Amino acid sequence: MNTPTTVDKDLADMMSAVFADHREKHAPGDGAAWDRPLWQRLTELGLVRLTGAEESGGSGAGWSEAAELLRAAAWHGVRLPLAEHDLLACWLLESAGLPVDSARRTVCLLDDSGTAHGVPWASAAERIVVLWQQDGIFRAADAETAALTIEAGTNLAGEPRDTVTADPARLSGPPVPDSVVDGLRLRAALVRGLQVCAVLDRIVDLTTTHATQRVQFGRPLARFQAVQQLVADIAAEAALARAATEAALATAVRTGWSGAEAAFRIAVARSCAGHAASAVVRNAHQVHGAIGTTREHRLHEFTRPALAWRSEYGSVHFWDDTLTTAALTAGAPDLWALITS
Repeated sequence: MNTPTTVDKDLADMMSAVFADHREKHAPGDGAAWDRPLWQRLTELGLVRLTGAEESGGSGAGWSEAAELLRAAAWHGVRLPLAEHDLLACWLLESAGLPVDSARRTVCLLDDSGTAHGVPWASAAERIVVLWQQDGIFRAADAETAALTIEAGTNLAGEPRDTVTADPARLSGPPVPDSVVDGLRLRAALVRGLQVCAVLDRIVDLTTTHATQRVQFGRPLARFQAVQQLVADIAAEAALARAATEAALATAVRTGWSGAEAAFRIAVARSCAGHAASAVVRNAHQVHGAIGTTREHRLHEFTRPALAWRSEYGSVHFWDDTLTTAALTAGAPDLWALITS
């Protein structure tokens, strides 16, 4: 697994070891349950609110450490709403000046009808940080799930993606600047990009190992030119997605998650990761054949999330359209500067 140089190696190794140990002792399950014993262990290690302010019970770490935590969890096939809880919900509470406690949280943005679709882990959370617009002003509230109507659903990977309905008239909370709402959208988008890249890297690792060890017609699959081409393609696609995503993260942190440059780079990252997911999943299953879909093999534990996550917080089509609009707006004179700035 690729570890950013800005993350302390001992910390990165500890994160990976925790998730590896958990997967050795527990089957993957259906991905829909909030694993409370593991959550408690991560809480004791200071990883559940890794980036939270220390004065409110967080660990005060940065986005490099958070990205490594997400990579470690995704690499080992552990499904927990670490990003939704820490990087989105609790961050939004702190930004809105609301108190933060140890309750398990996710976040949603209500539409004009008071509904939010595809909310991650809502049915398993204790509280949901709700954003809604009232008289042209965004407001935030830390709502108990019992006060909301939640219709359970799942994504392709079997994770909770629920429909949340609320009556905005019964909600109360402080106003939230538009810049915070824009930052939440960008954070959520890049979170999924980081997770997609992590599972793509794991798929490459699994496929390379399989091609090297699997013998067919008297020689390893890796000796066949067609297989070599498939593996080379997925390695290149995964590397491109990872490079674009890491560049977007560096820009977002440098600019404080605001401005056209951060938004453009995140759109590039999500587009690259989305298209890479299609190629990597297709080629990996071609190399593995039928064994890649069996319960005994782990490949599908990573290909299904790759396909599910690439469409969350903006579909591939949405991000492609965003880049097209940016290119058309820049026009011929400024297009090169847009790409290279």
